[in-house]
Amino acid sequence: MSPLASVLLLTAPAAVPLAVAGGYALAALRTRSTAPAPAAVGSGARQRVSAQGSVLVAEAPEPDKAPMWHGPDWIGLVSPAVILTCGSLLAADVVDGGPRRAYAGLLRADALTAWMLLVVGAVALIACGSAPAYLRGERAAGRATDRTAWRYHVLVQAFLAAMCLAVVTANLGVLWVAVEATTIVTAFLVGHRRTRTSVEAAWKYVVICSAGIALAFLGTVLIYYAAREAGIAEAWALDWPTLVAHADRLDPAVTRLGITLVVLGFGAKAGLVPLHAWLPDAHSQAPAPVSALMSGVLLSVAFAAILRYRVIADAALGPDFTRVLLAGIALLTIALAAALLLAQRDYKRMLAYSSMEHMSLIALAAAIGSPLALSAALLHIAGHGLAKSVAFCASGLILQLTCTAKIGRVRGLLARVPSVAGLFGFAVVALMAFPPFSLFASELGIARAGFLAGGGLSWATAAALPLVLVAFAALASRTARMLLGPAPVPPAGPEGTAVWPLALGLIACAALGVTSGPLTDLLHAAAQAIGD
Repeated sequence: MSPLASVLLLTAPAAVPLAVAGGYALAALRTRSTAPAPAAVGSGARQRVSAQGSVLVAEAPEPDKAPMWHGPDWIGLVSPAVILTCGSLLAADVVDGGPRRAYAGLLRADALTAWMLLVVGAVALIACGSAPAYLRGERAAGRATDRTAWRYHVLVQAFLAAMCLAVVTANLGVLWVAVEATTIVTAFLVGHRRTRTSVEAAWKYVVICSAGIALAFLGTVLIYYAAREAGIAEAWALDWPTLVAHADRLDPAVTRLGITLVVLGFGAKAGLVPLHAWLPDAHSQAPAPVSALMSGVLLSVAFAAILRYRVIADAALGPDFTRVLLAGIALLTIALAAALLLAQRDYKRMLAYSSMEHMSLIALAAAIGSPLALSAALLHIAGHGLAKSVAFCASGLILQLTCTAKIGRVRGLLARVPSVAGLFGFAVVALMAFPPFSLFASELGIARAGFLAGGGLSWATAAALPLVLVAFAALASRTARMLLGPAPVPPAGPEGTAVWPLALGLIACAALGVTSGPLTDLLHAAAQAIGD
């Protein structure tokens, strides 16, 4: 691959979403002078308010004024297409030709980069593909206008750009900036509907994640200090390949403290204990496609940062330190998630706690650290992203149809809206790790790797298994209550444009479970890039 091609492929995943965001921003500025300012949740509509103050439904008095076709809503699909294209081309190149660099090493693509770009692009395709139908429903209910839709698109595209930058950069300082940028952008998306509960969730998200990012910043500074004390030049003191190559020269005490702070800090964005409390509130209040992006890839992008630091820590301190740290965090997170799933009565919060469970399994696989465990972790990242994005997007359609997020108030979805209910049900089945979906293969691989590792890791794996079964039972029982039973109203469902991205996501998740096909070499190369 030529240097120019490398520059283009490494730049486009972040640059194209920014360009699309700029186009939406210009459209929003043109709309500002002609459209009235939106109310908190639909002006002039009949609203039903929950005891917590959140608007459950707002029925617009004149739904015929909401046009059924909003062409600009579909422009957002350009970014996922570009991300997938760049990820595919880089994947074909880095497996055989090694890492690619641009801008004096500031941007770098190895197999892990290509894998994460494919995951980001696939989940973004589902989220952006389902956004037009979701926004059409919001407009019809009086909860959105063209101006708020433009703002939504600007923020989503900026969100994609920040995540792609975090994936393609080789500089740990730029990585921190990109992850912090996701916090700023998604805070506005969490509070997009401007209800009391959504604004509270946004502030909670900002406060907790800012605390986590502050810890990650301190950890990054300590790693930089250790690198400078080891004689690494200032310009390369935060360059990941350089730090990996010279990790044995880093001061162990400083590195140990820095890695601990980094794991806790980025672990906050990954939904891991102890800074996890933002996740259920933010995911339940954000627009459904945004929840799909946050759960499907933001958590994984943050954990990919931890995987990068893990390589440095293992080379500097030996594998035992990160093994104990990640295994302890994983077990605490999965225990908490399983307990909260048992008590959950809100289906969007149920999906959020399910994300904690799956991220804890990925953390356990990272603690094991064998090639099998790391390959299973990366496969789990992809499968979870696909299945969870489908589940969240389907939950948004269910919320618009039923006007409630309470599990006890939703019955007979299969009889009422078979297409949406079926997709939601299969997505939950995938999250419960049933074959043929890829989560079955990845969880089986994690369990096998844990028992093969022996010692404390086999005990940690054994402790995690009953907790996984508890989460399984909680998801199964609550989803069955929603799907089964007679329909309370005549059947009605969304148009085909609302469900095709979700169907594609489930097909991709099932295909990965049967065979990774041409992605096999990339998966093994990505696991090798972050292996011991």
